[in-house]
Amino acid sequence: MLVKVGTALLAVAVGVLGAMLLFWLLNKLVELLPGKWEHRIKPFAFLAPALAAITLMLLYPAVLTINYSFLNASGNAAIGLSNYTSLFHDPDFLTSLVNNLLWIVFVPALVVAFGLLVAILADRLTSTAEKVAKSLIFLPMAISMVGASVIWTLIYSYVPWDPNNPAPQIGLLNEIVVRLGGTPQSWLQISTAKLNTFMLMIVYIWLQVGYAMVLLSAAIKAVPDDTIEAGRIDGASEPRIFFRIIVPQAWPTVITVFITVLIGVMKVFDIVYVMTNGQFHTDVIGNYFYQQMFTNLDQGKASAVVVVLMIAIIPVMVYQVRQFRLQEESR
Repeated sequence: MLVKVGTALLAVAVGVLGAMLLFWLLNKLVELLPGKWEHRIKPFAFLAPALAAITLMLLYPAVLTINYSFLNASGNAAIGLSNYTSLFHDPDFLTSLVNNLLWIVFVPALVVAFGLLVAILADRLTSTAEKVAKSLIFLPMAISMVGASVIWTLIYSYVPWDPNNPAPQIGLLNEIVVRLGGTPQSWLQISTAKLNTFMLMIVYIWLQVGYAMVLLSAAIKAVPDDTIEAGRIDGASEPRIFFRIIVPQAWPTVITVFITVLIGVMKVFDIVYVMTNGQFHTDVIGNYFYQQMFTNLDQGKASAVVVVLMIAIIPVMVYQVRQFRLQEESR
């Protein structure tokens, strides 16, 4: 244990000192240039390490991925658009697309809605009660996706049911159903109306509501009291004040939370992989990619999946950048 801690501290120290030394050397080199050129080159010199890291860790892998998407499974022969055509004729991939669309439609909106609800209700509590409530709601954020998936797998756990000889249910949800006089279900296998997919969404929502609550609570507290009091003086009800005064002023934060969760949802993988591994029509693009890459060993098709996902994320990123610019202009 001490060896691991020492190694971690050494890595941090070397990283920080190395970065400081790098920028010091860059600054010294730029200072050797004539005055006019020093001022022109210095900004680019300080940006160079970040640009190099982005190029090496992001742009170069992206270009390689696009190139591999036009190659065969072994990555040693070009096959044109065959990977893309086979993808969109694969029922499993189309199922994963539909499921991802459902995740996109429901999860970000529900996370923002519950985050707003919890934030506005918690702000009405006393100071101590507010801290306790927010800490408990934020607590799932400390749990990994895999850990949360294991927890909820136990909650959804199902023991085969015989009405004549009922066995005790170890899953919390099924135990509640039994206590209420119902019949326990194998929740993660019910694909009717995509019920099992929605059951997986609950896990992600449970994890992310705390994150949304923290940011939205800060945005709500930043709304000037004068505008709220003015609304009350004019006779506005509390719901009207919330939707017409508070939410519009906190809207930039709402959009930021929504888009952040949306991007996470588009590449969701851990929950589906741990809880169902894409079975029972619950597959998503992230898990489909994993199966193609590491189960089927098809580099070309897996790369094509990644390219499709990148193309799908680009409009979201463009919208995010535009929102940031609008926020900057309004300040």
